[in-house]
Amino acid sequence: MKLDAVTFGESMAMFYANEYGGLHEASTFSKGLAGAESNVACGLARLGFQMGWMSKVGNDQLGSFILQELKKEGVDVSRVIRSQDGNPTGLLLKSKVKEGDPEVTYYRKNSAASTLTAAEYPKDYFQSADHLHVTGIPPALSADMKEFAYYVMKDMKQAGKTISLDPNLRPALWPDQATMAHTINDLAGLADWFFPGIAEGELLTGEKTPEGIADFYLKKGASFVAIKLGKEGAYFKSKESEGYTEGFRVDQIVDTVGAGDGFAVGVISGILDGLPYKDAVQRGNAIGALQVQAPGDMDGLPTREKLAAFLSAQRTVHHKKGDC
Repeated sequence: MKLDAVTFGESMAMFYANEYGGLHEASTFSKGLAGAESNVACGLARLGFQMGWMSKVGNDQLGSFILQELKKEGVDVSRVIRSQDGNPTGLLLKSKVKEGDPEVTYYRKNSAASTLTAAEYPKDYFQSADHLHVTGIPPALSADMKEFAYYVMKDMKQAGKTISLDPNLRPALWPDQATMAHTINDLAGLADWFFPGIAEGELLTGEKTPEGIADFYLKKGASFVAIKLGKEGAYFKSKESEGYTEGFRVDQIVDTVGAGDGFAVGVISGILDGLPYKDAVQRGNAIGALQVQAPGDMDGLPTREKLAAFLSAQRTVHHKKGDC
């Protein structure tokens, strides 16, 4: 099998509240799929890329649900391992909010995914892909997953594959902030494309400006850095070019979770499509804007047709403004 891109990590069953308020007030929930890496895999699959996702899930009903949902999205899960040691599939509960970030409670300790080891790395499967996408979540889950992340990135780099890294910081999963920053910055040195948010970049580097953050990672060895600036858009820099791209207006934010994954989908797909960096980042802004208008972690990730329609509508709005 030939893949365009591959990723790995922990996916969980997500139960998100149907009523506004705290989790303790919710009486009904909808079920969905959660996981930064599988969000990106599904987003790229919807754009027509051949995607693979590798992990370990529990030998339970929630594990079956995750595999079923990813197959529906056209993501290859043929090398996912079903745990035989009683380790369960993780799950999370998410509140519904009218503004700001939702409350999220995780049940993932000793999950099946956290037991994935470097010895279980399917080298042939990963090396059949042109690109590897990684986030900073797996190395925070366990010593085994941390070793797995390093092993995969080093192997793919040695094989000449391109690698993208989204820090996706989860401070609660790390023993301390210093360990988190050291590990993510170390992994960033193995990546080609790095996608931090502005607050993440400041936390990891101590730099206060997008330019300073980008320079830090370019010196580490990245060839391209795109920094998310929320509604302001994004800043990008490579050895050849740099600049800012505007964000897209969103009339109603439904859920902010998954916006960064949408951005990653846009940028990765743009670069794989051969777009200039600026256009790839602009696509990232667009898909991030679409994602925050949907309730689930990946419900807003578009097909190429929906993306084209959104961009066309945005161009129409800008054109009308220019006529005024």
